[in-house]
Amino acid sequence: MELAVMSSVVGTLSGSATETPPFPWGHTPEEEYYASKNITHQSEFTKFPRGVSLFTQSWVPSNRPPKALILMVHGYGNDSSWVFQNTAILFTEMGYAAFALDLYGHGRSEGLLGYIPGVDNLVEDCAFYFNSVKNRAAYQNLPRFLYGESLGGALCLLLHFENPTGYDGAILMAPMCKISEKMVPPWPVEYALRFIARWAPTLPVVPTTDLVDKSVKDPAKRILAKNNPHRYAGKPRLGTVIELLRVTASLEEKLKDVSLPFIVLHGNADVVTEPAVSTFLYETAKSEDKTLRIYEGMLHSLIQGEPDENVAIILNDISSWLDERVQCKSPPEEDSAS
Repeated sequence: MELAVMSSVVGTLSGSATETPPFPWGHTPEEEYYASKNITHQSEFTKFPRGVSLFTQSWVPSNRPPKALILMVHGYGNDSSWVFQNTAILFTEMGYAAFALDLYGHGRSEGLLGYIPGVDNLVEDCAFYFNSVKNRAAYQNLPRFLYGESLGGALCLLLHFENPTGYDGAILMAPMCKISEKMVPPWPVEYALRFIARWAPTLPVVPTTDLVDKSVKDPAKRILAKNNPHRYAGKPRLGTVIELLRVTASLEEKLKDVSLPFIVLHGNADVVTEPAVSTFLYETAKSEDKTLRIYEGMLHSLIQGEPDENVAIILNDISSWLDERVQCKSPPEEDSAS
């Protein structure tokens, strides 16, 4: 896929900073917009085995069979729509079928917005939905790749540990394998927060600035991200922070056990998650197929937050990595002379 085409959606993110459009791409109605991109888009609320109702979406090329499945997991406080869906659109334009869900407590899914009582439940939900996609007759023989941003990257690794042979690879965008020390409160404050969280886990009182300000470099894209009607913009809830600290501490110890093919991408100016831990993942993982991309001066939100010229570099790295591995999985073409 040509870079000019790959950047088509990203270019729309740099529009007017004074107007709040109904969609991240502007005012074009959703059905009309997707038709212009040759994309079949579907969304629905799905009842999951543990009894919760979660919002799910899919983006499938309408003009050709998909090359593979991209199973996507968004980050903390975000959702599968708004600017995150622009990434799904990019994958679809590359020829892939993309699927995503709003995590519990996020977006349009059930649960208190911004509250994560247990990461294990999120992993269970993702596994159920992604397995339901993989088992559809039209997709059973397609390669399947995980894609996760920040917390979503950590969830992708946990999904891999739960089912080591269930996925053909993972694209890890600034994965939350460890929360940056710059984001963690001083230990006396953390101790006090842990104590209070026992009785009031949903309190939104953890002191921090808006993550968008720390994550998104491009000013117009920062405004667009803040206009997301479904994002959680409040202070982190006590129980959520304690749970994320617990999970990332545990995950950091398991990085050596990662065995699936992966590409991990991180900006070295990221102050939300630790770029050094992505390097550690690359150096210690037992996977025989692993790729590391550290981008000079880039922040936490890579595809959705960097200037277009940086996004083009990132997309080229992802597209090349995917295409090489999909070609390896594809059956050889028959000799026309035979």
